[in-house]
Amino acid sequence: MNIPDTFSEKYIKHLDATYDCVDRIVLNAYFSMGMSPGGFRTWWRELTGGDETLDDTHLMRFAGRFSRRIQAYANREGIALAHCASKERKHELAEQYKPKDPSYKGVYCILAGRSPAPVYRVIPCNNGQMHIERKKPYPYVNHYSFYIMDPDWGAIVIKICPHPPFTAQIILNGHEYVARQAVKEGISFTKEGNCFTRLSNAADFGRIADAMRTLSSVGRMSQVCERWIYSSCLCFALTLDEQRKSIFRYSYSVYQAEYSRNLIFTRGRTMDEVFQSIIDRSRSPLNIKTIKTIFGYKRRPYHKDKQGKPPKVEAVVERPVYDLTIFKVHLGKLTVKIYSKGERVLRIEAIAHNTNELGCRKSIGRFGEVASALKSLLERFLEVLSGIDCPFLNDETLDKWPLPSMVGATRVGGIDVNKLRIRSAMEAVVALSLRPHGFTTSDLAAKVQQIMDTSDCPYQPRQASYDLKKFRGKGLVRKIEKSRRYEITVNGLRSITGFLFFRHKVMVPLLAGNGKPLSSCQTENQYKLDIHYRKVQIQMQHILNELKIAA
Repeated sequence: MNIPDTFSEKYIKHLDATYDCVDRIVLNAYFSMGMSPGGFRTWWRELTGGDETLDDTHLMRFAGRFSRRIQAYANREGIALAHCASKERKHELAEQYKPKDPSYKGVYCILAGRSPAPVYRVIPCNNGQMHIERKKPYPYVNHYSFYIMDPDWGAIVIKICPHPPFTAQIILNGHEYVARQAVKEGISFTKEGNCFTRLSNAADFGRIADAMRTLSSVGRMSQVCERWIYSSCLCFALTLDEQRKSIFRYSYSVYQAEYSRNLIFTRGRTMDEVFQSIIDRSRSPLNIKTIKTIFGYKRRPYHKDKQGKPPKVEAVVERPVYDLTIFKVHLGKLTVKIYSKGERVLRIEAIAHNTNELGCRKSIGRFGEVASALKSLLERFLEVLSGIDCPFLNDETLDKWPLPSMVGATRVGGIDVNKLRIRSAMEAVVALSLRPHGFTTSDLAAKVQQIMDTSDCPYQPRQASYDLKKFRGKGLVRKIEKSRRYEITVNGLRSITGFLFFRHKVMVPLLAGNGKPLSSCQTENQYKLDIHYRKVQIQMQHILNELKIAA
């Protein structure tokens, strides 16, 4: 069994299998020529032969013709056509229309709903000319979602706007594709919802799932888009002859993507214990308190959304339904989360709600880069979980920390963990460790100031720079090449979290009761951890008495 990370390696004896899979994929389909006013006017001339009919009235007629044609098609073919409210979950409504016949192929449901879309308007000028521009803000118009059963991809969704230039979105499910390919290769499996819970041949199954990240997946995604979008969706706005006449062709880009790592445990109880321990141990080391954040930014170098709100930066524990817990970490429009699927599967997932945040190209030909970026984000998240879930300190680590060290040709002081400033800097580095592109000295200074909460003696970026030099000298932090940003090392994360965990969870609770008389009264419903602390405190009292340290 291939174990790709240290987090999974720790539980290898409890695992039946593990596999990676690209989950939900959302592609934007757009007509390149029609995205600019000049190109749109050129396309209109190819379609109609001139500019005489280029006005708002003729543009609006496309939407009306689309609606009439799709209504007639649905009545003739006996396909469900429904209009949904803005807050209604369309995929749940479409699920009841899903065909029972496994060999069904084609459209099985059409749902309409309103959402914003780029719509052109024509403004006549005094000189007899015209001006074409997009309406701002984008108006809310009807969109039609076609639910289609594809032989290779299973259920796919194509959402199209009936107004020129007929922008569309295609939603694909990587798990459905892998399931159908596994059936073709004779691999048996048990699937619950969007999750595989048992595999007869984990190695071959993993090979099929890994193919979703290769260059060949680009061709398969392009094929399924081309197979349906023109003949089953766009044809209600432009006939096939009109499409050929105006040379209307879609281009595709990756808008959203999800990448998951699935650990299939031998026993469901073991999986639940592992997951619950991760949540319990992550609260203190990740500094999840009042604001529930692990990044520690008051201001972040990202643009605000359309409503002027800053990006969401938080770590939360959600319980949407009974017996389901989801640990999420949000960073703008990126999310990593860990949760249970079924009885024995622990899923770790990285989500890009907008692939602009990944810093890579979005065209469908670059899908491999998008998947690799999500995989890197997921593995970085697992590194942090690995350091928190099972922290440890190497031999003589604490003895070497206070000693001076060298950073290049510069001699820097050691790390004195007895100082509040150093401990606060350590906590800040851990809190910023999940930042995908590292952090700056200003980010560290802001976070340390928040942790120390001392306005009389502010922690400046120059102090953060000096403390980072100390951390670099001990190999706890490294500088990202060709940048002014820093990131924590794997061993550094384990060492720091190990020290902080031991100090906060062992030393502080035990020493807090040292020398104080232990109360004999006990409550009926004591927490297990409190019972263990009490037992250790009693034994420490006996040891100190024997050593003549405490009376």
